Amino acid sequence: MQSLPAATPSTTSAPVVLGRTEPRIWTPALRELAPDTSFGFDVIDFAEAIGWPLDPWEQWAVIHGGELLPDGRPRFRFVLILVARQNGKTTLCRVLVLYWMFIENQALILGTSTSRDTAKVSWRETIKMAKASELLDSELDQDDYVRETIGEESFFRKWLDDNGDEQRSEYRFAAPNRRAGRSFTLRRLLMDELREHKDFDTYDAAVNAMNAVWDGQAWAITNQGDARSVVLDQLRDAAIEYIETGNGDPRLFMAEWSAPNGADPTDPEALAMANPNLNRRIMLDDLMGQAIRAKSTGGEVLARFRTEVLCQRVTLLNAAIDPDAWERAGLNDADLVDLAQHRRQLALCLDVSLDGSHATLVAAAAIEGLIYVEVVKVWQGYGAMKALRSDLPGLVTKLRPRALGWFPNGPAEAVAADLEARKGNRLWPPRGVKVEGLASEATAVCMGLAEQVAAGMVRHPRDPMLTSHVSQAQKLPRGDAWTFTRRGASPIDGTYALAGAVHLARTLPPAPAPLVVVQAG
Repeated sequence: MQSLPAATPSTTSAPVVLGRTEPRIWTPALRELAPDTSFGFDVIDFAEAIGWPLDPWEQWAVIHGGELLPDGRPRFRFVLILVARQNGKTTLCRVLVLYWMFIENQALILGTSTSRDTAKVSWRETIKMAKASELLDSELDQDDYVRETIGEESFFRKWLDDNGDEQRSEYRFAAPNRRAGRSFTLRRLLMDELREHKDFDTYDAAVNAMNAVWDGQAWAITNQGDARSVVLDQLRDAAIEYIETGNGDPRLFMAEWSAPNGADPTDPEALAMANPNLNRRIMLDDLMGQAIRAKSTGGEVLARFRTEVLCQRVTLLNAAIDPDAWERAGLNDADLVDLAQHRRQLALCLDVSLDGSHATLVAAAAIEGLIYVEVVKVWQGYGAMKALRSDLPGLVTKLRPRALGWFPNGPAEAVAADLEARKGNRLWPPRGVKVEGLASEATAVCMGLAEQVAAGMVRHPRDPMLTSHVSQAQKLPRGDAWTFTRRGASPIDGTYALAGAVHLARTLPPAPAPLVVVQAG
């Protein structure tokens, strides 16, 4: 029997940290899972019988993903499994295909992968796995079990039913495109590396090919993706919404083996959460070496390590602001600071999105060695600029900051021109408020924000809009320095406004001493 050899944990004085069999996030079962309430137990027995026993985490996955409804259908129409690379995803995929072919007798199974060539490799390896098992090989017609015609490749088994009619179970593969599964009625669908799907073409074509099948089921097994993994993101977000609130699609299952956001990449426990085969097939010291280098290098190297090894959602590979440091800088409600009570340290900065549909005014103040920030006002949608021009003077007059900044030669230039036109008016700028552009300091302002966040000097109130803008900010090189790039569909005016406010708050001269009135006598 061809079982995969398990690696032997290295011998050290420290306790051996084993990968977690149970995922960090998963859709809970409706009832106790047993052989009569989950087909996963059959998959486990089948894998053992053919000589490819499943690892503990794989057993957990098939038991929970294989939950059955009282009428015998799979509870889940779509099963999404996320786990770090090299933990056995491919073997699990092939065992599932063979189970569907030889035990469930599903008429048509389709597999997709990152490309047609990759899908074909997996298809061939599945055939080899079947031929290597005496139990499965005996079920195949030795002269007629595979078709190699290009574009029509198929692996199949045939048998006669009780009426003497020929039945057939077939496994095919397809390129990940809008034609995958079209013109077929699929009973089972396997989508390997869903992270590579940059649009819904393959998903729409293949998943909807099961619509007329009452007990159809699709499995997607993948590592975590990046900002381009739109299909994975949509399904993961929907699954988490259901897990957390009970609202949404009850027939979407997700199990995610991943390290929590903000985890230290060199933390063995974090590595164990994302790598269920840690110190089984994957050695801790192998991953630790990568983790140390990634942590030391930072930037894109660290982002890729988080995606590939910690199975964490990384929005950008070249993020300007360290997302973990930003997360750590968030305040709980009990720790929030009212910046209006610190006018003598207060600075404001305004910025506008490229298309003028979004603008943000951010406040910052240096208080006891830290920079506290908050969003003062957001303008968005049609008429945002008109409302901004109307609201801004009153807000500045009300808050009376020491400084108000913006970035000349950027989208805020038109608003800045209006501010300049107001100069000379006895009401503008308000007394004690310095209004200034930050053009010559743009690189220092942007890089300064990144440095201050990374150093733990910034505190923010977890404003969703501000966090969204920060998470979308990438570096735009300017010689040996950089600013935030404004390219792309997502606005980042909040990030620019934040950076400007932090810079102004850090560089404000000491506030003049308050006037003291001494009464005569």
